Amino acid sequence: MKTYSLKKCKHILRHTYHRFQKKKKKLTQEARTTLQEALASLQNEIMNKDQAKADAAAKRIESLFSMHLKKSGWEQGKELVFALAFALFIAILVRQMWFEFYEIPSGSMRPTFKEQDRLAVSKTAFGVNMPLHPDEFYFDPDLVKRNGIVIFTGENMDIRDVDTMYFYLFPGKKQYVKRMIGKPGDIIYFYGGKIYGIDSHGNDISASLQQESLSQIEHIPFIDFDRKLVAPHNPVGGVYSPVFIYQMNEPVVKLSVTSTNQVQGEMVVPPQIHAAGAPPIANYGDLWGFKNFGMVRLLTREQVKTLTDQIVAELEDGVLYLEIRHHPSITNVKMVRDELGRLRPSIGLSSSFIPLQEKHLKEIMRNMYTARFEVQGGKAYRYGMDSNTVASSIVFPKLSDVPDGCYEFYHGKASQIKWQGISVELPETNPLYRYSPANVQLLFDVGIEWDTRFWPHVKNQRLVPDRYTYFRDGDLYLLGAPILKKDDETLIKFLARERKRAEASNPQNPYLPFEDLGPPLKNGQLDVDLIRQNGILIPDKMYLVLGDNHAMSGDSREFGFVPQQNLRGAPDFIFWPPGSRWGFPNQPAYPFFNGPRAIVWLIAGICIFFSTLHWRKKNSLPLKFD
Repeated sequence: MKTYSLKKCKHILRHTYHRFQKKKKKLTQEARTTLQEALASLQNEIMNKDQAKADAAAKRIESLFSMHLKKSGWEQGKELVFALAFALFIAILVRQMWFEFYEIPSGSMRPTFKEQDRLAVSKTAFGVNMPLHPDEFYFDPDLVKRNGIVIFTGENMDIRDVDTMYFYLFPGKKQYVKRMIGKPGDIIYFYGGKIYGIDSHGNDISASLQQESLSQIEHIPFIDFDRKLVAPHNPVGGVYSPVFIYQMNEPVVKLSVTSTNQVQGEMVVPPQIHAAGAPPIANYGDLWGFKNFGMVRLLTREQVKTLTDQIVAELEDGVLYLEIRHHPSITNVKMVRDELGRLRPSIGLSSSFIPLQEKHLKEIMRNMYTARFEVQGGKAYRYGMDSNTVASSIVFPKLSDVPDGCYEFYHGKASQIKWQGISVELPETNPLYRYSPANVQLLFDVGIEWDTRFWPHVKNQRLVPDRYTYFRDGDLYLLGAPILKKDDETLIKFLARERKRAEASNPQNPYLPFEDLGPPLKNGQLDVDLIRQNGILIPDKMYLVLGDNHAMSGDSREFGFVPQQNLRGAPDFIFWPPGSRWGFPNQPAYPFFNGPRAIVWLIAGICIFFSTLHWRKKNSLPLKFD
């Protein structure tokens, strides 16, 4: 039989002693005396450091324990439940108030975070959180940094599929990770994939909103020009009116049909998100810089001819054509029958076309990015979908020459995703890199949604890909890169054609060309008046958050501002997977020492100190057996 060490003997002594103290009143006098003598003997040998005698005494006590102190099944079950409850209580406190580990579920924050990344998250970055409730015991707004990354709960927010279960027991709300852009009182405006703005004191904060280390990230002020519509449940005279369009989860446009059957639109931007004293926004395109951006897709010449109102003969020949939808308008509102079969008013949109040549398509391919996607049996579907639906689905595009596996494109580099999110860059011989106009169009038009319903197939199609374009310093950007430079003959011809359309349009309903309107600057300085007039004001105790990967991010553009009490912390460290992104995330550094962290560490220190004192009092030798 194995000889027990003195440490093991001490453990047996303490364990038996505490059990004896609980049970001694139920023992016979003889058993009580026998156990006391045995415990005293073991303690004496331990204190004399006689291992041989302590070993014999410990084994005798184990025998006596089985005879007199053995726990019943009920006692064992009760202790197990108590231990689990206590461990759960501590785990909840630690996760809610101190730190937790977090796994990234989606691609909304790529390239900073990718699916299956594991993060260490500090819950003391801004305040001291209340457990299981969206509020704080203490909060310091000065600790929240623009362009810093935040973790927040979806409690009491208009977010779809927000419910979850914690520890498989407790219903709760999911947590989300986004980049914090606007603080309370900030007014921000979008141009050229960048953000410009002023704080509540009128100071220019543009530099802090576009740091050099984040230059690959581009910001778009909307997901769609009419992403969220609210219409009556029942039509009047067959027409659903009025219709409200929401941006940042706030109503901004009202479309209606008058008693004389006139279709009209008006801006209804709520005052709490518009600077006090600034003139009201009169045109939808002026809202937050919407007119600086367009939604795009690639079409073949035949698709331009059959699916759009563009006269193909007016365009130069192109391998593919870039369709740009731009300048949302409330002056040329029209009636449509939408995808739900509702007859309702809709905003007006202008469309422009750029014939792209092979050099442009190759440049698009060199900068291509997609959502992470799975290939199974020659069909591609977005990562995270139920693979059981793949075989029967008719909406997944075909990639018949690509082997089964998980893949993604990012800035022209294709990777295969291996175990636990580890990515391996693919060789250029992989069929995903194959250059052809058809492959470029497929990756561009459905590479975000991986759903052929976003493929060009009907006229006046509402489902279009989440792809965007904008001008910056005269260059036309796609996929975050200047695909058409200002001196490109194709772009020069396009701009000339746009100006010609504008000159020929009706002065009462002028055509607004898609061109570079320039950043919000005046004489080289930020145009504060323009920012105040057309920017979005962040309400008090609210924060605007955006995903780094705008094309795949549900963020403030969809669910609105994040209340201060919902902020729960910030990521500190990426500890999985290994690679170039391992370590501190790309964000302004949060201070290691701050008030909330000091408070939590002090509370933890006090608890540990008194717990240690209590343990020592109960377990320090010599023990008393009276």
